[in-house]
Amino acid sequence: MAIPSRVVALSGEMATVECFGEQRDVSLMLMDGPLALGDYVLVQAGGFAYERVAPTAALETLDLLGAVIGQAAAA
Repeated sequence: MAIPSRVVALSGEMATVECFGEQRDVSLMLMDGPLALGDYVLVQAGGFAYERVAPTAALETLDLLGAVIGQAAAA
């Protein structure tokens, strides 16, 4: 399962992305075009961003996953 991550920093072929408060560095080698700060991407195992996600779809997905995670933590 890939969770949308927001681009918070760019440096050449690398980006720092954030998801649920956690940041990590990912490679942009598999991306079709340039990214901008604030874009959302999907990241595969191994740390490669491979697809840009529309902001509305990314935020809806993050809201749903946040609700599920919150419910799981409360159980």
